[in-house]
Amino acid sequence: MFGAIEAGGTKFVCAIGDQNGNIIKKVKFPTKTPKEVIPKIGSFFKDYNLQKIGVGSFGPIGVNIEQDNYGYILNTPKKGWKEFNFLYELKKNLQVPILWTTDVNIALYGEMKHGAGQEFKNLVYLTVGTGIGAGVVNHGKFYYGASHTEVGHTLLTKLPDDSDFKGTCPYHYDKCAEGLAAGPALQQRVNGEATQLEKKSKIWDLEAEYLAQLCHNVTLSYAPQRIIFGGGVMHNEQLFPKIKRILRKYLNGYYEIKDYDNYIVPAELGDDAGIIGGICLAANNNS
Repeated sequence: MFGAIEAGGTKFVCAIGDQNGNIIKKVKFPTKTPKEVIPKIGSFFKDYNLQKIGVGSFGPIGVNIEQDNYGYILNTPKKGWKEFNFLYELKKNLQVPILWTTDVNIALYGEMKHGAGQEFKNLVYLTVGTGIGAGVVNHGKFYYGASHTEVGHTLLTKLPDDSDFKGTCPYHYDKCAEGLAAGPALQQRVNGEATQLEKKSKIWDLEAEYLAQLCHNVTLSYAPQRIIFGGGVMHNEQLFPKIKRILRKYLNGYYEIKDYDNYIVPAELGDDAGIIGGICLAANNNS
């Protein structure tokens, strides 16, 4: 039996499952301070004899095992979590071997094992919700350098029709993908009236342009076989044909993609992608 922890910015999900990624039991609770969260994690897992636990955490986090900050949650505004040695506390409390990565990576891993990425070893998973994040798999392994990728903060070209928008990223304002195209950016454009988004086709046209720019960047940087989109914003299915059409325009014949319909696809596992990925990560011991 294996465990999974999806440590998200707004909620935690803990689960147990079998070696095939099947969820046996799971629980959710809000992301509060470590003093409040860690006892809840321990309480959920205490009655189970687990072989390993796969953990995907909000970040940025330390992922380079050779660095002193490995296992830490680094620069975050969340109360109590900044520079917090999360991995150490989990190991101390759970006494189980732990596989450690980002929350986006475990969602990608779930899709690779049981969802939209099953046929491929080179993938990019883009999540567009409260923020924008990316998981990258290269030859079946998570792609790391000195740290994990921060694709959501790569710079995009702001569109002339969007000149009055100030952006929502606290670091890059209206210059990066997250500041221009994450959920809060969409909400701000309609003054927080979410129901108005359905009526604002111009906003979705802008969103598709920015996400196509992001796809252009990751296509030329990582050369994936497929880009998988997840996250709440991508529930709006009208985005997909627009993104594909605009990406084709941006690439302009320089980089060959034979089948755009199968190159950019929606995630298949929904909200369970991360938990399934965490279980599979623990079961496969493939970090």
